[in-house]
Amino acid sequence: MIQLFGVSKSYGVVAALDDVSLQVARGTLMLLTGASGAGKTTLLRTIFAAEQPDTGQVVIAGRNIARLRASSIPYLRRNVGVVFQDFRLLRDCSVWRNVALPLEIQGLPRKVVRERSQAVLGAVGLERAADTMAGALSGGEQQRVAIARALIAQPTIILADEPTGNLDPVWTLVVLSLLQEVARAGTTVIVATHDPLLIDRAADAQLVRLEAGRVVELRYPIDAPVDEAVDEVDELGDEALGAVQALPSPDGSAGGAPAAPWLAAVPSP
Repeated sequence: MIQLFGVSKSYGVVAALDDVSLQVARGTLMLLTGASGAGKTTLLRTIFAAEQPDTGQVVIAGRNIARLRASSIPYLRRNVGVVFQDFRLLRDCSVWRNVALPLEIQGLPRKVVRERSQAVLGAVGLERAADTMAGALSGGEQQRVAIARALIAQPTIILADEPTGNLDPVWTLVVLSLLQEVARAGTTVIVATHDPLLIDRAADAQLVRLEAGRVVELRYPIDAPVDEAVDEVDELGDEALGAVQALPSPDGSAGGAPAAPWLAAVPSP
């Protein structure tokens, strides 16, 4: 569980976060909404310890991260997959190398790295671009590489800052379906977004709206069918429908693939 207790953060006279208190349970998909400058990115940065709050506490799995030793922060971050708004890809490296890097840093066997890389690139539709330099991709493709990189280490938490900002409606719904699947598998997913399509279709998400650094709206999920994204994408055309249906459903029925292959068990080191 992620808990924030009275978290405030200012930059000079500007209050980025103002007495924010939240609880996010394991396996929750949460959408952080609000205008630019509302505090969404700052809130994400406090969760993965890129920023320290001026006051208040950020607690992850019962541990106040402000009390962690500096040497412990990298281990915390190994359990957090981050999709940065500016992607932060290695532009002169291949798509495969960008995605595989978190596992290579952990020293996992090549077989594990290869299997997971293929799985996550397939999940975001970039398996054929594995050898392409990241800098040669379009903005939307780079965004999907960043999403794949956040997924590959099977983190317990995913923080995504505007992950659909460069995607068309087709891929927005594909990414939503992917994040919903990951959350159902037990990962806590927090998405900062002002994408109206994402907000409208994510009926199973907890919604938090920020305004001037304060929580002004908190909406809990309503019951929604698991395949809602598939059912409602018909209006976008046959190509969009096929793209979403290619994703595995929780029972593994779609395309004959096992459920959530990018989260499937792989050989341990």
